[in-house]
Amino acid sequence: MKQDEIWTKHWQQIKKHIETYHRRPSKYRDEERSMHSWWKQQKKLLNADKLSPERAERFKELMMLGEQYHHLNQYK
Repeated sequence: MKQDEIWTKHWQQIKKHIETYHRRPSKYRDEERSMHSWWKQQKKLLNADKLSPERAERFKELMMLGEQYHHLNQYK
């Protein structure tokens, strides 16, 4: 499998997760930890301007989807 195929597979997996559960992957759930790590790594690469323009655009799309379901602190 090529790197682009692996990246796209992760992207699709997280997109499906967000659409299904209405939240981003959690670091506290074992089954979601690898998705959370991938998310953090991509965000770090994006901030360092090390993602290709195509990947950066697609990841920003994923971030916007995640922001739609941003967790609000219920104890305000």
